[in-house]
Amino acid sequence: MNATVAPPQRPTSVPYEALPPESPMAMPVQSLRVGERPKGRLPSAPNAMAWRRLYVIGGAAALTLTAAYHILRVLYVGGLSLLEAVLLMLFVPLFAWIALAFSSSLAGFILILTRRRWRFGLKQGGELPVLGQRTALLMPTYNEDPERLMAGLQAIYESVVATGQLERFDFFILSDTTKEPVRQAEIRAFNALRERTGGHDRIFYRRRKNNAERKAGNISEWVRRFGSAYPHMLILDADSLMTGEVIVKLSGAMERNADVGLIQTLPMIVNGQTLFARMQQFAGRVYGPVIAYGIAWWHGAESNYWGHNAIIRTQAFADHAGLPELRGYKPFGGTVLSHDFVEAAFMRRGGWALHMVPGLVGSFEEGPPSLTDMLVRDRRWCQGNLQHGAVVSAKGLHWVSRMHMAMGIGHYFTAPMWAMLMLVGLIIPLDRVDYFKWQSIRLPGFSPSAYWRDQDPDRVLWVFVATMAVLLAPKFMAFLAMLTDRETRRGCGGAIRAFISMIFETLLAALMAPITMYVQSRGVAEVLAGKDSGWESQRRDDGSLPLSGLIRSYGGLTLFGLMIGAMAYVISPPLAAWMSPVIIGLVISIPVVAFTSAKAPGQWLRKIGIFRIPEEITPPPVLVRAKQLRIEAAQRSSN
Repeated sequence: MNATVAPPQRPTSVPYEALPPESPMAMPVQSLRVGERPKGRLPSAPNAMAWRRLYVIGGAAALTLTAAYHILRVLYVGGLSLLEAVLLMLFVPLFAWIALAFSSSLAGFILILTRRRWRFGLKQGGELPVLGQRTALLMPTYNEDPERLMAGLQAIYESVVATGQLERFDFFILSDTTKEPVRQAEIRAFNALRERTGGHDRIFYRRRKNNAERKAGNISEWVRRFGSAYPHMLILDADSLMTGEVIVKLSGAMERNADVGLIQTLPMIVNGQTLFARMQQFAGRVYGPVIAYGIAWWHGAESNYWGHNAIIRTQAFADHAGLPELRGYKPFGGTVLSHDFVEAAFMRRGGWALHMVPGLVGSFEEGPPSLTDMLVRDRRWCQGNLQHGAVVSAKGLHWVSRMHMAMGIGHYFTAPMWAMLMLVGLIIPLDRVDYFKWQSIRLPGFSPSAYWRDQDPDRVLWVFVATMAVLLAPKFMAFLAMLTDRETRRGCGGAIRAFISMIFETLLAALMAPITMYVQSRGVAEVLAGKDSGWESQRRDDGSLPLSGLIRSYGGLTLFGLMIGAMAYVISPPLAAWMSPVIIGLVISIPVVAFTSAKAPGQWLRKIGIFRIPEEITPPPVLVRAKQLRIEAAQRSSN
């Protein structure tokens, strides 16, 4: 009698892959020194782009010149000193920064009010296009919670099934995981996902042995092995969720517009549990559309790429987005970290159109649960954006692509520039004090605000009011735009609750601003000094830190705030009052971070309707399903 021999079991320690047949595609590395900008207008480019850009950039320039003229008149009273010239040189670019955001947001505000929102026929509702080409959905992962990851992917898969066009889509988990226990859990969760969905011929898994080039290398390795089989690829993050409707519509838009290389959606932040996460998701839901519509309007076919929740033409990416290693020492040299900006710039150089479509509801992501987590991620982005100094001058780039990278670099210099502006604004009045009055160290009546008012009271007031108006106007425009949409207004708790949420968010952001300014300034200094940011996995739900961790991270800030507050008060109580917005933010940094990182305050505010968003009142099925699957996964792991 012949015994049945069981097939040998695959050892769990060896690399595991479940993949379709390979379909290689060449992806050459691009050059920074060779390239030619394509001539002529792209077919999908909107009309009158020159006028649009003249309005946004020219409007910002006009506002900046007006403000610069008035601040110069204030400073020129009695002649212009060296310190006053430095203050002017800091004020002008900082005002230009917020003026550009204002003019761009104004364009977005008008678009929303006039209902001129849709591009490529990508609007809510209507019949779905019948697809004729295949799209791969790629979900890169790096040491993420496998059960959470697979739950999100299953929700997306089922949503695509509901469209009736599953045969046009394949799903790939592209693992860069380095921790062996997590890798083994990934394999188990992947196999379970296939069993639950029956998607053995649609859902695939690959783990790289070499993590070269991080996420960019993960995607490019897939392109070189499988790219020829898929005309389009849709890039997801580990926390991404997208509806099948949006995915099908994006694929259809790519099929209908042969010159388009990339379409970027506006992902809405969802699933916030902590106070900080809920604050961020409210800001993204209310302020985000006005900002996104504005930049999409004047970016046109030269839009940017944010690295996820975007569909890309695979051939265009393969031909033009191979990233070179940057010359020089780390952290400036080596692998390109903020790869998405560079990939977009290279694709546009190759003659492909890049578009943003903010109006599609059905693209989601999750935000960091705490200020600490946001600053850790921001430190990595700081290094990546500063690297673009080696790329911004590459041959053949479109000037808007260069502007994207220059603004990315400039964003991280605004923090130290604001700090320097405040410091110089304090030193100038002190410099004008009679030396002999300093012998007692105290100047009881000294006040920088009084000094600046005495320079030219009307102009000083005008400059202050104009600066605050330009800085805060995008928020108020977004609030007004939200009021015009009945469903969004109701979803945000109604006009009164939404207004309270906006004021509360502004106050919390102001309290956190000194912390952010300090940490970003330190990050810039560390990058310039050659310190690498590393590559760590992100926390998704819990943003709490033990008291020891809070003291380690923010104790120095607290002591610094107490020190400068005491010094300012000894010199002059009015001086301490003038510096109080910064001093208070530094002194209470530990309780502010602890409070905003906790779930209880966030859940209480949700209960009373503060920081509410429509996706919490009427959640799309894909969010409901992902949450249900995550709960089931948690129950399985606890049994």
